[in-house]
Amino acid sequence: MRRSASALVFLAMTAFLISKAAISQAALPNDSAIPSRSFEFKYVVHVSALPDGSRELRMWVPLPYQDLYQLVSRLKVESPFPYTVHRESQYNNRYAYLAVDAAHAKSPFDVTLTFHAKRLEHRVSLTSVSDIPGQPMVATARFLQPDRLVPIDGVIAELSYRQTNDAALPLEKARKIYDYVVSTMHYDHDGTGWGRGDAVWACDAKHGNCTDFHSVFIGMARAAGIPARFEIGFPLPASLHEGAISGYHCWAEFYIEGLGWIPVDASEASKDKSKRDYFFGATDPNRVMFSLGRDIRLNPPQNGDPLNYFVYPYAEVDGKPFTGLKNEFSFRDDAAAVTPSVAAGGEK
Repeated sequence: MRRSASALVFLAMTAFLISKAAISQAALPNDSAIPSRSFEFKYVVHVSALPDGSRELRMWVPLPYQDLYQLVSRLKVESPFPYTVHRESQYNNRYAYLAVDAAHAKSPFDVTLTFHAKRLEHRVSLTSVSDIPGQPMVATARFLQPDRLVPIDGVIAELSYRQTNDAALPLEKARKIYDYVVSTMHYDHDGTGWGRGDAVWACDAKHGNCTDFHSVFIGMARAAGIPARFEIGFPLPASLHEGAISGYHCWAEFYIEGLGWIPVDASEASKDKSKRDYFFGATDPNRVMFSLGRDIRLNPPQNGDPLNYFVYPYAEVDGKPFTGLKNEFSFRDDAAAVTPSVAAGGEK
C-alpha cells in the first residue's frame, strides 16, 4: 500500500495490529490513576541533494512504538515521495520506507512525522504477581543472547558473576547489577567512545551516556541468566511544556517469571541518586519510545550492517550508507485525551 504527502500512516497499518486488538483492550491498564503525559511530537528529516551520478535513495524512518504504556494517535507522515509502512519481524519495530529515483531527488527535501501520544508511567510491583502478559510477542530467549556490542562472556560474564554470586533469586541478582552500574558509572559525554553502547568499553571507561549504562546492565543481566532488552526514544523535559529535543534517551527492561517485564533507568538514577529506588522497577512518563532491541535488520533489508539501534532515520544511496540527513525533534504538551486509531496495546 502506497501513500503520498500528508497520508495517514494508520491507514497502512497491517493485520498484525488488528489481530491483537482483543488482547490489547483486555490488557490495557486502568490509566486514570496512573501518572501520564499527553503531547504532540514532531520528527523532521532534512534530506540533502543526492550526489551526482546517484541512482536510488532508500530511507527507513522509525515510527513510534505502541504498547500498553504508550498510546499513539493522529500519526501522519508528510513526504514529497510515496512511502510504505513496514515492520521488522524480530522486535516488531515499524517504520516508513522510501525508495526514490535519484533523478527526482536532485534538490533537498523533508520528510515530516507528527503524532499525538499519551505516555503512562510504567511501574511494576516487585512483590506481587502481575496479570498483564509480558509483551511484545518476542520470546524471552532472544533477550538472553548477545548483541554485537553486548557480549555475555569474558569480562562481562566475570563481572556479572562477581556481583551476583551471593544472590539466590533472579530479582536479587538484577538489583545487584543495577546498583553496581548506578554506583560505578558516571554520566557524561567526555572524550570519545561513548554513545555506542559498547558494554566492554563502558565497563572499562566507567562513564558514558544512557546507551553505555544500559549495555552494561543488559550484558550482565543476560550473563546471569536474566532476559533483558533495550528500548530507545526521546526524553521530554519535565520542567518544560514545549521545545526542541536535542537527542535520544534509552532505558532497559528485564524479565522475572511471575512479575513480567520490569523497567529500569540506570542513567537517570545515576544523575539523580534520590530516584535510585524508583528507577528500579519504574520509568516515568517523560519520554517517548520509538524502537526495541539492537542489531536491527530492516525489511526491505538494508545493504549495510544491522543497525546498532534505531531511533534516527537510516538511508542508503546505491547500497551505501548515506549521511546527508539532518534531524529535528520537538514536542508540545497537550492534555487532550488520546483515542488510538488502532488498538495500541499488545505490541511491546
